Amino acid sequence: MEPRDVRAAGAVVTRKGGEVLLVHRPKYDDWSFPKGKLDRGEHVITAAVREVAEETGLDVHLGPALSRQRYRMSNGRWKAVDYWTARVAGSDDVSRYRPNDEVDAVEWVDWKDAQQRLTYSYDRATLAEARPLRRRTRALAVLRHAEARSRNGWKKDDRRRPLVRLGETQAQRLVPLLAAFDVTAAHTSTSTRCVQTVVPYADVTGWPVKVYDELSEEGATVEGVVDLVDGFLDGDLDAGSAVLCTHRPVLPTVLDALQVPDVELEPGSMLVVHHRKGRVVATQHVEP
Repeated sequence: MEPRDVRAAGAVVTRKGGEVLLVHRPKYDDWSFPKGKLDRGEHVITAAVREVAEETGLDVHLGPALSRQRYRMSNGRWKAVDYWTARVAGSDDVSRYRPNDEVDAVEWVDWKDAQQRLTYSYDRATLAEARPLRRRTRALAVLRHAEARSRNGWKKDDRRRPLVRLGETQAQRLVPLLAAFDVTAAHTSTSTRCVQTVVPYADVTGWPVKVYDELSEEGATVEGVVDLVDGFLDGDLDAGSAVLCTHRPVLPTVLDALQVPDVELEPGSMLVVHHRKGRVVATQHVEP
């Protein structure tokens, strides 16, 4: 049996003015994007944000995902690297970066110069893929609530059906994933299982939770869902990125209103929809 791929994650970080962030690794004498291996049990999205921070000193928020790189390393094993486009949260000044044995230089480089500076052809391909996606987008994370008590085993009002322990764990694991996409508000069905799914994120970040009967199984209508979705795309309901938590029967209506293909979301998973000026730019299916 062949060993599993070595998993890593990183980001193509850009800023206004047409520059991209590159790092130099003295061990390999190469120029590349900030990236690194996943810690044991770490989600690939969390790893991407962490590795950029560790290698550049900058905190970032992720944009659309890019194609996975897969290549053979010098030891013969295969490495798979997941990338996202990204923007810096806060100051993008790297002049105070302290060189170390792993990364001894961090520079903002013009796009054309970056194509020449990058050492590997697969990085140059990733840069070309990122270029049309470099403009800032907002994210709408369409989330199916985490694992809840069985409907058959719950004899009370179904709206009050809570999460099971696995669901509570899933809700906690969503916290860094939503933070990676700069979610600044949680919009959720009034049902307990949906509210419980987003409350851990609100508790950690302090961002508000807003409840809507239009997102519940009992109160959802096509017109109500379309009005909500249009409010997100137009920026009327939320000027930043947001999470929308609802139920499996309501999800097709939400995705249809977004004019994206229907996907089967398991409990606690989400479709991250990146949009700009009312238009969907990219989507990504994310498991918790």
